[in-house]
Amino acid sequence: MSGKHILVPFGTRPEVIKLAPVVAALREHGHSVVTVDTGQHTDAAMSGDVQRDLGLTPDIRRELPAGGNRLAALIEGAGQMLDADRPDLVLALGDTHTVPAYALAARAAGVPFAHLEAGLRSFNPRSLEEVNRRVAAAVAQLHFAPTGRAAGFLAEEGVDADRIFIVGNPVVDALRRRGINPVPPPDRTGVLFTAHRASNVDDPDRLARIVGLVARLADIGPVRFPVHPRTGARLREFGLAERLASLPGVACEDPLPYDELLRELATSRVVVTDSGGLQEEASYLGVPVVVLRRSTPRWEGVETGTSVLTGISTDDEADRAVAAAHRLSQPLMLAHIAALPCPYGDGNTGPRVAELLADPAVEALLSLEEPDYTDGPLPWALA
Repeated sequence: MSGKHILVPFGTRPEVIKLAPVVAALREHGHSVVTVDTGQHTDAAMSGDVQRDLGLTPDIRRELPAGGNRLAALIEGAGQMLDADRPDLVLALGDTHTVPAYALAARAAGVPFAHLEAGLRSFNPRSLEEVNRRVAAAVAQLHFAPTGRAAGFLAEEGVDADRIFIVGNPVVDALRRRGINPVPPPDRTGVLFTAHRASNVDDPDRLARIVGLVARLADIGPVRFPVHPRTGARLREFGLAERLASLPGVACEDPLPYDELLRELATSRVVVTDSGGLQEEASYLGVPVVVLRRSTPRWEGVETGTSVLTGISTDDEADRAVAAAHRLSQPLMLAHIAALPCPYGDGNTGPRVAELLADPAVEALLSLEEPDYTDGPLPWALA
């Protein structure tokens, strides 16, 4: 077994949260890791603060231009990083633009690429994140899937089984490291609400519907609404900020530090959100989720009934979201959901990934040698 020189890029708050325990485990297992902040998030609460709080201070910080094509700038920056630092492997997580940028740059440089949180699929053709996930799958030599469901999606797409490893989701590692534990349902109160997806908050009609929805959720209990910078900007642009701020029983505030957000989540009766990460964190904490989307890459919660998809594009969908929040926050339902096991992992994702990357059998899968079919069966005849 031998350590590797690994380049780990990240650009957003969820990537920092999930990669912090993985990078720590890689280093503990003797791997040399260079971390890169790709510059996707510039707001301190969404990037720098959480990096400091979670102990993932990047070795290198890059900045993106204020205007122009940010994806093109990410790809150019990734290429420059691969030229300056020739790692044995690039390891990226999730589905932000950082992922395809570094995946494509790695392939161009002849460096193997591994994808963590591989195999998530929303089946939404309008989702840029879905495109990013599929690009990662096309490039990766190693696919670290969080669940059996995600691994199954990869297999159905033709990924070789020996390249797929079910390792859990590192968000559970992060939660355990932070010491955030589930709270008994009788000790919970109110609603945690978040919304930040462009498809929801950039549409003035949907955003107005969201404000109306938040007002109705106050019937369940106090609503706490940490406002994402993008959402705050759109609320002001569309003239909705004052209306939201005046709602009784609703507390709007800046994005919360990660530990405070987790404590608020753990003590809420229900979370209503369009976030992906909160669906996973809520599952670990036994908190039901109303998802303001028509699809999700996290189907495990939908299958177990801990998450309900409602969307927010019509008044009927808003009505369903309110009804679902009321139903899920009833005492019997809360007790049922709190007793279910978390499907997203056991908190040992980082060590599993570190051990796999030191395994000679896994190292053999990193080859980028050109195949030779000049004197043998054609590829499809080998299956």
